[in-house]
Amino acid sequence: MDAGPGLNFFSIHRERLLFGTLGPLSIPEVVESEIRRRSGQDRRFAAAGAVMRKIPEHLLEVLSDDLTPDLSRAVERLGRAPAAERLRTARDLGETLVIAHAAVVAEAGADVIVLIDDGGGRRAAAAEARRLDRLRSQGADVGSIRLIGTLTVLERAAGSRHLPHRDDMRDLYNRLRGLDDGLPPLKDTPLMSLPCWRPS
Repeated sequence: MDAGPGLNFFSIHRERLLFGTLGPLSIPEVVESEIRRRSGQDRRFAAAGAVMRKIPEHLLEVLSDDLTPDLSRAVERLGRAPAAERLRTARDLGETLVIAHAAVVAEAGADVIVLIDDGGGRRAAAAEARRLDRLRSQGADVGSIRLIGTLTVLERAAGSRHLPHRDDMRDLYNRLRGLDDGLPPLKDTPLMSLPCWRPS
């Protein structure tokens, strides 16, 4: 998971929805640091650091960003620069490491879901997913990367105990959008017209 969704859900104390919908998650060390830093710098995200500290390790695993050979290759491929140099550049580093960690696990044969909302990060993750698809079509024994975002999480949670009613979805989405202006207006999403809201 990238920092954006973590900051958003943790800041409004909706971590139970996040884990209840997706299950256990992993974040790179740099994403953990970014969530802690931003929770201390921006009042909107003030609760995120405290919430993250209370999440047990079996739900939120922090992945080491130490450069193993596999992680180094992935970072270099994604960052188009030597890995050690890329790690010294803060811009989009969290996204790069989220995708690099996912690629390493997928290359070992696992199917990985990447939760990321940032447009550039989504494009990079989609390109990495296509690279793995090409390798698989050539007979390589690799897994896959599937990309999801906040809207996917909310769609999956709709109608559950976390979001039982349309009004709950509207209220939660408005709170999330207040934290993240990158989310589209609610009317431009399918969230209010999901099948679970139709009368039975």
